[in-house]
Amino acid sequence: MTKTAFITGATSGIGEAAARRFVQAGWRVVATGRRAERLEALAKELGPNLHPAAFDVRDSAAFEAAIAGLPSGFSDIDLLINNAGLALGREPAQKADLEEWRTMIDTNINALVTITHRLLPSLIERRGGVINVSSVAANHPYMGGNVYGGTKAFVRQFSLGLRSDLHGTGVRVTSIEPGMAETEFTLVRTGGNQKASDAVYSGADPMTGADLADTLLWLAELPAHLNVNTIEIMPVTQSFAGFQVHRKEG
Repeated sequence: MTKTAFITGATSGIGEAAARRFVQAGWRVVATGRRAERLEALAKELGPNLHPAAFDVRDSAAFEAAIAGLPSGFSDIDLLINNAGLALGREPAQKADLEEWRTMIDTNINALVTITHRLLPSLIERRGGVINVSSVAANHPYMGGNVYGGTKAFVRQFSLGLRSDLHGTGVRVTSIEPGMAETEFTLVRTGGNQKASDAVYSGADPMTGADLADTLLWLAELPAHLNVNTIEIMPVTQSFAGFQVHRKEG
């Protein structure tokens, strides 16, 4: 039986790579994102097993319309991959832009829980799964990470709570927590500064969207009686930083 995955944030990076990888593996995919032209190009590339649904995850009415418009074969969701998310700004909290904070909360938290809540009945009926894309920032704070790290900590804890609530339903829930991956993530965070984005990854041999798409597919296709609760994944070149120490002058 062909299964259907609903993937948010599929216009670039991890989400785009996951859409491509799942279709290649024989899944149907509902690929969502704001940039309709990118989704249409992906649909043209991957064929009839990918259905593009263009909307902003923060727009609950547009999301409901997209769900209502799903064609036969795509409306029964077996797997939700909550991948859409972003980081904005690198300033410390006292200098941060409050609107950027609100945008991260609306995208990384509010949209994620809205979509999850809406699709849970189908996922329960089909004994499906939820994979939430969190971040190593959920576990390892760093200067300038403030609200972004807070939203990803929410995603991790929400995933664990879902896992508990869905006990006995057969629905699997995983929080995947990636480290450095070279996608458009840093380009968005730096306000489109390609030079600054490139500098983050220079010489670091980071993960790619394709690396993480392979991991997502592995999680999705594990035997039904297995659940990976959380998985933290980094490139070998990335590890844990030390504590900061502020020293008095003189």
